[in-house]
Amino acid sequence: MRGRIDILVLKEQLWVLVIESKRAEFSVKVGIPQILSYMLATPHPELPLYGLVTNGTDFVFLKLMFQDVPRYAKSRQFVLGQDDDLEKVLQILKQLAEVVVARC
Repeated sequence: MRGRIDILVLKEQLWVLVIESKRAEFSVKVGIPQILSYMLATPHPELPLYGLVTNGTDFVFLKLMFQDVPRYAKSRQFVLGQDDDLEKVLQILKQLAEVVVARC
């Protein structure tokens, strides 16, 4: 993988990738393969992993599960300033924090 990231945060099952946070014109879609490659290197494949890719304006959440082959699902793209997307992003982050804290 090539590219630069501004921030990568991980707490066992929660991975956050921020791509070019100062330039919101970059699509978060370009960060999805990158964060999935990081998530595939987890030392805990028995647990589902959760990820977030953001450029500061757009947010996409991911879930990676290891079964026979790794499978992932992604949320729709949330855009700050559109409808109630900020509220939805904060609700999802709160739920993910509860999952991560419960596992620690």
